[in-house]
Formats: sequence, C-alpha cells, structure tokens
Amino acid sequence: MTLEVTRRSEAGTPASLKTMRSAYGFDDVAIVPGAFTVNPELTNVSFSLGEFVFPIPIIAAALDAVTDPAFAGKIGRLGGLAVLNLEGIQTRYSDTGPIFEEIARAPKNKVTSILQKFYTQPIQLELIGKRVQQMKSEGITVAVSCTPANAKKFAPVAVEAGCDIFVVQSTVTTARHISTSLEGLRFEKFCSDLSIPVVVGNTVGYAATRELMEAGVAGILVGVGPGAICTSREVLGIGVPQVTATMDCAAARDAYYHDTGRYVPVITDGGIQKSGDLCKAIVAGADAVMLGSILAGTEEAPGRGNNWGMATPHAELPRGSRITIGVNSTLDRVLFGPTSRNDGGENLIGALRTAMGMCGARSIREFQEAELVIAPSIKTEGKSYQLAGLT
Repeated sequence: MTLEVTRRSEAGTPASLKTMRSAYGFDDVAIVPGAFTVNPELTNVSFSLGEFVFPIPIIAAALDAVTDPAFAGKIGRLGGLAVLNLEGIQTRYSDTGPIFEEIARAPKNKVTSILQKFYTQPIQLELIGKRVQQMKSEGITVAVSCTPANAKKFAPVAVEAGCDIFVVQSTVTTARHISTSLEGLRFEKFCSDLSIPVVVGNTVGYAATRELMEAGVAGILVGVGPGAICTSREVLGIGVPQVTATMDCAAARDAYYHDTGRYVPVITDGGIQKSGDLCKAIVAGADAVMLGSILAGTEEAPGRGNNWGMATPHAELPRGSRITIGVNSTLDRVLFGPTSRNDGGENLIGALRTAMGMCGARSIREFQEAELVIAPSIKTEGKSYQLAGLT
C-alpha cells in the first residue's frame, strides 16, 4: 500500500509528488504454516559467514553490557558468535568490574552523564590486542566491532592479535560517504586489504545493501533504531520497521547472489524480544539475528542485568538509554531451554526448529521461503483473558 502526498509550490501549483509505502515490524506480521511438516530435530539451523560455519544463527551484539571475553567464550562454545565492542569499556579500562557496578547502581536520572564520563577515558590500543587474545584463548571464533572512523586504525591491531571477523558498525553505514576527509573509509580497499571477513552495518535499504555487497563485505547488519536501548528513532526520526527492512536487504542479497554467485548473509540486528520475532526475522529473509537485551538478562552477561547502546554515552547527542532487565535466566536456557516460561523468552533455538518444522523447512534457506501475512491482530486475537491478566 502506498500513500501519495502532493506538495505545493509557493504559487499553489503542484511542485512534486511524494509517495509513502507501508512498512511492517514483528508485531504486524505472522508466519503461515506450510503444506507439509517436518520433525523439528531434522532441521538444520546453521549459518555461514565467510569461511566460518556456526551451528546456530545467533550473534551476541557488540554491546558492553552483553559481550566480554568470557561471555564470548560461552556463546561460542554453544555454537553462536559474540562481537566485542572495541570502543567500549573493555578497551578503556583494564579492570572493568567497578565500572559495571557503578553503572548498575546509578539512578536513572544520572546514568547517561555517568556513562558519558566513563566513555571519555581514551581507548588503549594494547587493550584491543589483549581482549582479542583473551577471546582467542577461549577456543572460539573471535569477532570485534568499531565505528567507521576507527576501522583503519583498530583493524590491523585486532587482526595481528588473532581476530577472525571484523565488524564495522554505526547507526547508519553506507558504501558512499561525503566528508571533508581526503580519503575516508573506502570499503572496497578496506575489505581487500584485510585478510579476514568484514561485516558492515547498519542499513535498511536495497540500494545501500547492494552497494556494500559490491564493495566486498562478507555480511550485512540490518536495522536502524529498533533495539530496546536505542532512541535514534525518537531523536532523529530515522528508521524502518525490521520486517520490511530485512525483506528489502534480503532482496538485494538474492539479486547480488543471482548476478555474481557470491552469497552475503543478512543479519537482522535489533527489535527481537521473543522467539517468535526471531522466526519472523528469518522468514523475512535473515540468515541470522543479532541479539542484545534478551542476552543482557543472562547470568553470564557482564552488565548485571542492565543494557545500554553504543550511542548512549555520546558526548553531544546521546541516542539511547540504560534499561534494567534484571538477571532472569542463563545463556543455556535462553538458547536451548529447558524452560517453564511460556512467553518466548527462553529456548530460542527450540522455538525456531519448531516453527521451521511447521512450515516444512529443513534449513534456514528453506524457512526464508515460508509465507508472511500482514496480521496486526496476531498478538491480540482471542487473547482477552491474557490481555486482562487473568491467566
């Protein structure tokens, strides 16, 4: 559905015609069961990134409250991947424990200024190498992240220390960027010079995704502002709901694969609160998902049951907030169960396998072919007793 809006010139005559299309998030759609079903244990939920294959399509976000070397080791051994933020607490302080404690204790009206104070400490290059080596000692695939401004400076240090995957991430990242720099970050050169896969995000559109793939990136992160901790949509007014964003980027991936024979995975990043959202992201076209807050509530996460975004401590324009989730689960239970919770907050992989089975999908690629319908009543239809809290 599109909406046409006519703009008038000062003289009152039509100047141009702007159109708007509908865009959908997880709560707006539902997955349609397939014509046949498959036993959940027969499904394959693995995904590939460059030469690396991961048994489960789960990536822990590059958030200080989620990923530290120990957490990365745990999720890596469980079959997923974690990304360490090279511009966060782990690379500014040798002893991070007291920092996390103070952030956890800070009152809501003061926490942003406290975060801003902690993030003014300079990043130490030697800590980048140290953290990468710590992660490597866990026996896992090591992934780290930084913003485009620091990518050329930090990447050689991380690679020399043993990094396997490098992520360049900001609120919005494109292949073309206009600035006053004589030569900014050129992804064609950056990807060709680096000896490891480069994942880039975030984006939400077909054209930007296609250009990044043509520049040689190994993976795309999709999502602008959907996370529980992010306020970019409120502060900047920018963003596209995740189902539509994922579908647009997946369409670019499929077209690029058809034209070149090179498959670049699409990773939905943000907005996933329950297992059903994960399933919808895959059907929308994602090869994997990046999770933040749902993992921040585990015992293994360093944030003491809190979470905040990379833009939250921005010195001039913070775009995020600290949220308190509480420590309510373990990483094992969130990923694999068993669970007594009926809200989709645990056993994500079990739910994914079950949904795939109901759609007759034996792989992630087959599940991407399942049908989605626009269903704004999917979470309320027939649920009056649940909505009234009478269960």
